[in-house]
Amino acid sequence: MSDPVSLAKAQLRKTLRAARREYAAALDPRVAALVLKRPPAALAGLVPAGATIGLYIATSGEAPALGYARHYHEAGHAIALPWFGGPDSAMEFRQWQSAHIDELLETGPFGTGQPASTAPLVTPDVLFVPLVGFTAAGGRLGQGGGHYDRWLAAHPEVPAIGLAWDCQLVGDLPHEAHDRPLMAVVTPTRLFGPFAEHGR
Repeated sequence: MSDPVSLAKAQLRKTLRAARREYAAALDPRVAALVLKRPPAALAGLVPAGATIGLYIATSGEAPALGYARHYHEAGHAIALPWFGGPDSAMEFRQWQSAHIDELLETGPFGTGQPASTAPLVTPDVLFVPLVGFTAAGGRLGQGGGHYDRWLAAHPEVPAIGLAWDCQLVGDLPHEAHDRPLMAVVTPTRLFGPFAEHGR
């Protein structure tokens, strides 16, 4: 990782991860329990009826996704979570089949909860993604492992929507050819997008 863009991304990740952890740790628990419980009304038209919704288990100060999982589950949508067969495996999605997000999960190779290997493999129709940083125009800086970049490149028809804290907004991000813009980004205070670039 010696090229200037990769180095710039690595430094920005370090800075933004620290800011994200500090922000999440400082939240009043009563406030934290209320944020990102349900998607803003403007997203309703972006999520088709019966769509399988891809979400994630938040770690390390990431914006929580459990509220959205419960909301869409109660609305009758199938919920999919990332699944890895091993540390070098490609990211897949398996269906979460419980009304309680912490049930029927196993510890994956990265220490994160994931569906059991017996859960059905599915392809989300809409994917909510974690991020380290984002721009008001839909740029996304991920964790650096490339799992979501590769999955989205293989499924260009699937719209991706970011979930983030407001402190993760930056003016600009280093850009590489594989970086795909998000359809929208949701924070506890506002919705950025939808962006014209989605569907690329």
